[in-house]
Amino acid sequence: MKQLVQNARTGEVDIEELPDPALRVGGVLVQTAVSVVSAGTERSMLAFAGKSLIGKALERPDLARQVWDKLRNEGLSATYSAVASRLDAPIPLGYSSAGTVIAAGGNAGGLRVGDRIACAGAGYAVHAELAYVPRNLCVRIPTRPDGTPVPFDEAAFAALGAVALQGVRLVQPTLGERVVVLGLGAIGQLAVQLLRAHGCGVLALDQDSGRVALAGELGAEVALVAGKELPLAEIMAFTRGRGADAVVIAAATDSNEPVELAGEISRRKGRVVVVGSVRMDVPRRNFYERELTLTVS
Repeated sequence: MKQLVQNARTGEVDIEELPDPALRVGGVLVQTAVSVVSAGTERSMLAFAGKSLIGKALERPDLARQVWDKLRNEGLSATYSAVASRLDAPIPLGYSSAGTVIAAGGNAGGLRVGDRIACAGAGYAVHAELAYVPRNLCVRIPTRPDGTPVPFDEAAFAALGAVALQGVRLVQPTLGERVVVLGLGAIGQLAVQLLRAHGCGVLALDQDSGRVALAGELGAEVALVAGKELPLAEIMAFTRGRGADAVVIAAATDSNEPVELAGEISRRKGRVVVVGSVRMDVPRRNFYERELTLTVS
């Protein structure tokens, strides 16, 4: 089968011919119809893989510590072999897709060959012709109220919708609260709509004017373009001078600016939920003085 994979050593991405995945008892084999590119997540993976070994170590000190521990316990030769093997293994990309079941394991929870399903999960709902997906990471695609089927290209967004929904759940929004969404990719746009459905006023912020315009069309009460000068006055006016009740960070960046900005614009005892992939060097002063809650979704 053909699959989109990334070389962990060089960061290069290519379509390779790989063996078909094996069917396991607790899941299904899926003929992929559509897979979704989550631009922020996959761009950050590409950027990480393209770094030097030193750059990788600086960005992922947890992995560097694992290498150091292995070096102390097992020696240079075993450590070198393990690292080289890890870097040479192709990395599957993608985590949200839809397709048709072509084989079902014995504990597939009632899924059958021919079922149309939406799939989720890194390492499972990948950009590939075929995929093995555990039962708890897939769901039958429903029909619309008029009896027509939901198309694959819509159902494939189920995982992204779940990511946005979980972020909003962690916000614990209540009617009338003022929430700021930082980052308006697919996840951020979904979060805007879900927060509006909860009865919240939403201010949406992004560097891309097209995304900002779309957020306004989708229900953001205020939609602003983030330039070199952050629109702090507009944000404080939106929150009636108190600061945001909650901030959802849906950006994808190596910068610490989203977390710093969230601390600046939050009210006392506000909530900050990080859904995207951002640096999280938490600035103690604002978070401490305002007793902010930081949650990673």
